[in-house]
Amino acid sequence: MERATYKRRIISLSSLAREKYEAVYEAALRGQISCLACGKPVKLYLGIQQQPHFYHDEPTTCSFSLTNKQQYWNMPIAYQPLAPFRQNKREEAREETGYLRTLVEVGVPLDEAQLQAVKTTEGPLLVLAGAGSGKTRVLTARTAYMITEKRIPPSAIMLVTFTTKAAQEMKDRLLTYPGMHPTAISQLVTGTFHSIFYRMVAHFDRERWQANRLLKWEWQREQMIKEAGREIGLDKRQFAYDQALQQISYWKNTRTTVDQIKTTGQWEAQTAYLYKRYEEMKKAQGLFDFDDMLVGCYEMLLEHPALLSRYQERFRYFLIDEFQDINQVQYDIINLLCAHTRNLCVVGDDDQSIYSFRGSDPSFILEFDRHYPEAKIITLSENYRSSHSIVSLANAVISRNRSRRAKQMNAQFTVDELPLFFFPYDEEEEATMVVEDIKERLQRGANPADFAVLYRTNAASRAIFERLVQSQLPFVLASDGESFYERRFVRYLLAYLRLSLDPNDEEAMNDLLVSLFLKQTLLQELKAISILEDCSLVKALTKLTNVQPFQRKKLKTIVPLFKQLAKLKPTEAIELIETEMGFSEFMKKRGNEGNVMERGADDVRDVKVAAKKFKTVHSFLRHVDKMIEAAKHIEQHRHAIQLSTIHRAKGLEYNYVYILGAVEGSIPHDYALEANRNGDPLPLEEERRLLYVAITRAQHGVFLSIPSQRRLKSASPSRFLKEFIAKIAEGAQR
Repeated sequence: MERATYKRRIISLSSLAREKYEAVYEAALRGQISCLACGKPVKLYLGIQQQPHFYHDEPTTCSFSLTNKQQYWNMPIAYQPLAPFRQNKREEAREETGYLRTLVEVGVPLDEAQLQAVKTTEGPLLVLAGAGSGKTRVLTARTAYMITEKRIPPSAIMLVTFTTKAAQEMKDRLLTYPGMHPTAISQLVTGTFHSIFYRMVAHFDRERWQANRLLKWEWQREQMIKEAGREIGLDKRQFAYDQALQQISYWKNTRTTVDQIKTTGQWEAQTAYLYKRYEEMKKAQGLFDFDDMLVGCYEMLLEHPALLSRYQERFRYFLIDEFQDINQVQYDIINLLCAHTRNLCVVGDDDQSIYSFRGSDPSFILEFDRHYPEAKIITLSENYRSSHSIVSLANAVISRNRSRRAKQMNAQFTVDELPLFFFPYDEEEEATMVVEDIKERLQRGANPADFAVLYRTNAASRAIFERLVQSQLPFVLASDGESFYERRFVRYLLAYLRLSLDPNDEEAMNDLLVSLFLKQTLLQELKAISILEDCSLVKALTKLTNVQPFQRKKLKTIVPLFKQLAKLKPTEAIELIETEMGFSEFMKKRGNEGNVMERGADDVRDVKVAAKKFKTVHSFLRHVDKMIEAAKHIEQHRHAIQLSTIHRAKGLEYNYVYILGAVEGSIPHDYALEANRNGDPLPLEEERRLLYVAITRAQHGVFLSIPSQRRLKSASPSRFLKEFIAKIAEGAQR
């Protein structure tokens, strides 16, 4: 039905302002929306598969039905494959003999390209393994073939993966292959770059590389650079130390020394100083971090040619997984080790190179045959993961990149469900539509673990996280970071609201001091004043003497406004904090420090989106605290919906994938758009690869959300998808 009643007024969806749909949806959940015909409560359908409509949640004889619905918003549109489905069957290598024939007989078939990759054991080999093309099967089958058929000693083979989990998976799979005994597998040198290279340096200089000297945890490294930061007056709550650590790691992995850094701004100059002092402090205390394992191994091999020769005699074959993610120091070490035999097999996909912020460089895979002119190149083009329509969309998206090796994936199966573009109003409605669609599919027999919701940055998970908490569906949030409401600039903003309700909130006052450019040591003085003057901490701000005259004047202006905040709607209160209490000025100076990806100003706009739903500051803060608490107690279910950034989802697969915020500024991200405007197209190409990775996580269904509003501003469809949407819409009008 298209109409219903709310508080004795008729609601017509065809004339209702789009931004009000979410409020009506929530009112319906509370039982406040009624059927025009029978007067019983109805719900509002706000999903992906159909137009919005009111419906009875329980069986009824009500005469109203879903017929005669009007076209009052953009319906989801489906992507049709560009070419008809043609299955390329996996070859079963019937003409092969020996070990390869044995593999087929035990259920490890290889297609023609996979077969060639397995059999090419001598010289440099580049295996371009597209999404879902069975690269793990190739690496393990190749290793087993080399040991059994070619009689190559396992100890002469180095198999490098990017994660410990991947290394273990390969060992486990090898154990299932005929002729592969645990003894042989234990002789293989298998592991991540860090684990293998650490074993090498530790064997050479056991004292220097003792395990108890490792800075294993992030807080240990952060503690050291904060100590260095105090030397130049950096505030531990204001400066982006987490981003500084990431930048230092990037410099080290690209073999950029302190002397080689050309800083472009104050934050980078400060980070360069921290880098210098961090290295000095580690050296003085005999400590090392994970990046040092790589740099140390490279320097060890360069400085000790005899040792390098011994390793070259030991290892004659090298297999490198996820080669598109390799960085400069890793590449240099591998080149040193394999220089004698050049038996280097690298497996990767330049279309999935998405870690430039870690120092990964796709040029290593793009230019492999320039560095190794005699290299053989084999492309694995059969996708065994995703349906034909998903593969077709992924091919169409990535084909627009210029810096890539030309290739096209082919699907092995097709399904009726097509990729869908859907068009929510904003982030809140987007989350509602996704959760409703998941509920529908769960009712039809799907499992929660079948679903993944992917987004560009962690901050974009706020709305979907909140909706899933509300729905009580099992979900897992794949993140090492804090909850949205504990993010630095969100916390600073919320401090004003918290102090409006409780002017003696010490933690909030600590955050407020940061946003007022005041030293946090003043908190003790404020506490003393509040006791002596019998006043609140907020009132004590006007009695500070150890501040500049202009600061004293500002404090006397803003303190009376705290009482006013508590009486306003949350969005109005935030507006007052920004304009009258100086928070906008603070954001201009601090809002983009060290992080071009997740800026403070964006976080503030996200808070405004969340606050729109609440009528009082108290109810909004109660919601905030509930979400902070929920984030602390998410259980790690095996059978749960996965929430993840696209970066974290790489290498994984799900039956159904929802991609949030496929609009300009999100995918592609603002920083890539700005770089492109300044003449650097490479970040924009990486953003397209990121979308390609997201699409190819899906096996049977992928749903791309294109909201018309993002962070309270109009949004445009991603340039990566706009042409497909336009073509489909044009075809529908004919």
